[in-house]
Amino acid sequence: MAGDADMSGWTDLLYSSSKLIEQAAPSAQFPPLQRNLDQLESLSKKLKAKTLRAEAPSQSIAVTRLLAREGLNAEQLARDLKSFELKTTFEDVFPSEATTVEEYLQQVHEMTMLSSIQEAQKDNLKCFNDYMMSVLQEDWQKERRDFLESLSRISTLPRTDKHDSSSETHYRGQLIPATSSSQLYRDTAGLEPMPPLTNKPLIEQKAAAYAEVVKNLNAARERGLPFKPAASFKNAYESLKLEPSGPKLVGLLKIWHLVMSLMSEDSAIQSIASKRMSLLMGARRHLQWGHEKYAMDMIQSHPAQAALGGGVGNLQKIRAFLRIRLRDYGTLDFDAGDVHRQPPMDTTWQQIYFCLRTGYYDDAREVSQISRVSQQFTPLLVEWITTGGMVSAQTAAAASEECEKILRMVDRVGRASYDKQKLLLYAIISGSKKLIDRLLRELPTVFNTIEDFLWFMLSACRDSSAGPSSTLQGGMSSYMLEDLQAYLNKFEPSHYTRNGKDPLVYSYVLFLSLQLLPAVVHLSKEVGEDGHGIDAVHIAIVLADYGVLTDVPGPSQTLGIMDTIAETSSIIRQYGAAYLHHGNLFMAVEYYVQAAAAVGGGQLSWSGRCNMDQDRQRKLMLMQLLTEVLLHDGGIYFLLGSRGAGEEGQLGKYLTGVDIRQQFLLQAAERCQDAGLYDKAIEIQKRIGAFSAALNLVNKCLSEAISDLSRGRLDGESRIAGLKHIANDILETFKYCSEISPMESANLMEQQTVLRQLEAILSVHKLSTSGNHLDALREIARLSFLPLDPRSPDAAIDTYKNLSPHVEACVPGLLRDALQCLDSIKDRDTDGSLRALRAQISNFLAKNVNRNWPRDLYEKVARIL
Repeated sequence: MAGDADMSGWTDLLYSSSKLIEQAAPSAQFPPLQRNLDQLESLSKKLKAKTLRAEAPSQSIAVTRLLAREGLNAEQLARDLKSFELKTTFEDVFPSEATTVEEYLQQVHEMTMLSSIQEAQKDNLKCFNDYMMSVLQEDWQKERRDFLESLSRISTLPRTDKHDSSSETHYRGQLIPATSSSQLYRDTAGLEPMPPLTNKPLIEQKAAAYAEVVKNLNAARERGLPFKPAASFKNAYESLKLEPSGPKLVGLLKIWHLVMSLMSEDSAIQSIASKRMSLLMGARRHLQWGHEKYAMDMIQSHPAQAALGGGVGNLQKIRAFLRIRLRDYGTLDFDAGDVHRQPPMDTTWQQIYFCLRTGYYDDAREVSQISRVSQQFTPLLVEWITTGGMVSAQTAAAASEECEKILRMVDRVGRASYDKQKLLLYAIISGSKKLIDRLLRELPTVFNTIEDFLWFMLSACRDSSAGPSSTLQGGMSSYMLEDLQAYLNKFEPSHYTRNGKDPLVYSYVLFLSLQLLPAVVHLSKEVGEDGHGIDAVHIAIVLADYGVLTDVPGPSQTLGIMDTIAETSSIIRQYGAAYLHHGNLFMAVEYYVQAAAAVGGGQLSWSGRCNMDQDRQRKLMLMQLLTEVLLHDGGIYFLLGSRGAGEEGQLGKYLTGVDIRQQFLLQAAERCQDAGLYDKAIEIQKRIGAFSAALNLVNKCLSEAISDLSRGRLDGESRIAGLKHIANDILETFKYCSEISPMESANLMEQQTVLRQLEAILSVHKLSTSGNHLDALREIARLSFLPLDPRSPDAAIDTYKNLSPHVEACVPGLLRDALQCLDSIKDRDTDGSLRALRAQISNFLAKNVNRNWPRDLYEKVARIL
């Protein structure tokens, strides 16, 4: 039905339109047009769009016109506005009654305080969690480091076979391989092959290799043979092939080469400069060696550009390197074919600078002499090379003036008009602190690497011990090593190590700036599986052996000279103590000897060329450390041998004089006695011929054992048997000893008498405890040193007054046993002898009441009487 209605509507509309067309008169202005429905619909949409644009408000048109005048796109702004994201905002809602300003401020104050408290609680909780996490991490790292160090130290213990007695010397508490003692007497000049170290972890291999070098070093120093410890340690490390391959700038092998250069082991020329300048020149030589390797690597990797050809001279190498470095500058002056034509680029200053940078001093002087642009510079360079950098004040002033001219030209014309290498060369010879500080401030990117920077600074440094020569003309101060150290220390270690990615760089920088002890300490604190703490100990051994630690104190170093030496000695000593802890007495002594030599001046202490104070310090340290070894299990037999006072053991190597060995062993025995190590004290005294002192100590121990036995302690019997055996051994040894003084013989006889008196007291106690009371009382009456026999004269009383304290300490127990026996057989007194003995004991106690007898003894006497 709806369809029929729609059709009728369209029919009516069509009919009406037809009528209107028929009625419309034709017009010449508007000719008739024929359009279908689709065309009419399209035209109507276009007409509607034009109508909407025409009806736009005038304000919108004006705004669009204004934005266009200012160069803004209205359509772009409209698109940007569509991308805005509207979010709901929150505002503080206050109660309706808070209508006054005071109430509003009160509400704001309370909310602010609550918010502050909540934020503070959150911050405190976060800080506490962070701190606890850092503490846990530090503890874990410390435990991990200690565990790794213990592994490295265990690896150096000798591997012994307890069942093979033919190839080993057995000592009590330790097995020392027979090869250990023989290794001490080999010819050690640093050329011995390392023993095979296969099937061991890398850290253990490193510790074992270094330990072998330490043995060779001690043997060489003892014999007075030449030895290069830094080179030997470097070779030992290099033989292990532990150097990691990767992008790291510094490895242990590089540091060992630096130490070798610092000690001048890589140079056959003896320097006449001070020790500080000798170290400084060694650091420069190392950097020059590194740059030479870099230049040769560049030449080998770019052979076509280098065009070295058959030239093998140093200057040819530098020019080949410059061809690669300056390849973008066209033909260089030394490659120009026409000498009359101005070359594209003059490389005189480049050649001189890189010859010096690589250590080719003679070639730098040759280039300077033949070039016409460096004629004024030649005498300055020759003096700098000849004097090792210590030029005269006039030469330094001339170089400073030329630097000022170059810098003024830079300020006036621009940086493109000066030669950077020329400025650096004049600055090196001037050594002016003012100029160098200005270079660092105005030209921070003049150096490409840290090595280039340090080489320049070390080349410009002057010796502060040179006195007036350290001040230039015009009152300008020279650049000192302390200035360089202060500048480097302004930066944190992470600045050099790239936040730990290259951990050895900071230690490397400290070594190059001659901050030796801080470098060793920092290296020893490196955490990791590489065992850098082991390397730090042996670098400290090298530095102490050459005695260089007292010559280069750092600018901010709070330790004094003696404290520096003591710190270094302590590092070596602690490493040796680890060997002692694991029972390796042989290697412990080797490192202890180096620790003592460190406080004695190093290598000089072995030959006796150190001063008196250093020698005294070395002997005190050595005796203290050897005492530690002596008191360790097996230490006596290791240091003294199977017999004698050290002639057959290791002690004779380090304490050669008989008197000094005697004094050392006497002090060690006293220390053992104070510490309660009576067995060791007795053994030491017996070894040095102090038989009376040894027997006196045995009597003391025997007296204590008898007293313990009388009080009912069960271990007294076994102790007494051992002490009696030791006492008889002392007396037997005394019989076969020929070199005994009369005084020592007399003292021994006195102690032997004391021993027999103690044995008599012990016999009485045994009879009493076994139930032989009558026999015990007969023995008591026979004691000559006690006035208990009614038939004895009064002289026995005087004998008791001179009684040994060891015997006197056992008298109360003896009297207690006597009274116990009397009480047990009181009914068997047929002749009154027991009553007489009881009265004699009572009179003895009454006459010696000042002896402070035990209270129970008085009570027992009163009960019996």
